[in-house]
Amino acid sequence: MDYTPRTALIVVDVQNDFADPSGSLYVAGGEETIPFINGQIDAAREAGATVVYTRDWHPESTPHFAKDGGIWPVHCVGDTWGAEFHPDLVVDGPEIRKGTGGEDGYSGFSVRDPVSGEATPTDLEALLRKAQVTDVVVVGLATDYCVKETALDAARLGFRTTLLADGIRAVNLAPGDGARAVAAMHAAGVSVE
Repeated sequence: MDYTPRTALIVVDVQNDFADPSGSLYVAGGEETIPFINGQIDAAREAGATVVYTRDWHPESTPHFAKDGGIWPVHCVGDTWGAEFHPDLVVDGPEIRKGTGGEDGYSGFSVRDPVSGEATPTDLEALLRKAQVTDVVVVGLATDYCVKETALDAARLGFRTTLLADGIRAVNLAPGDGARAVAAMHAAGVSVE
């Protein structure tokens, strides 16, 4: 990937609950993306690009969780091991926390009320605009949820958006979800490399 000072690398949710085999919502092969992602972080930093990290950061109870009516096991509860970034990930940049008020936080750019569906922006777009970013590169977990929604929002907001296939893995609740997510991103104008 050719990074410039007008590029932002968005590292999506490389947290213990997703990227560690003992995590509560482990994404198969999630830990295998980390060396590749770290290489992208190094390349981005060398080029003067912006590196931003998103992180699920949920309360103990939220309609997002199955125990409270949602579809997901309890994961990434704030100030727990599961919410921490994977220890092998190079963390060198600002983070955007998602779901802190119990919202669904699939996209790094917004959170959505799980009952009303009302979306509220995070600080990510403002951060990128302030840095005069024109191009966004997305890596992380999981392809079929937070990676997909972050990339789709980046493209919708007018950023030239690239997805790096070596730096993502899918949950695949249903077989083929990851492939369908990549196809949806490609159809929305996201370059897949």
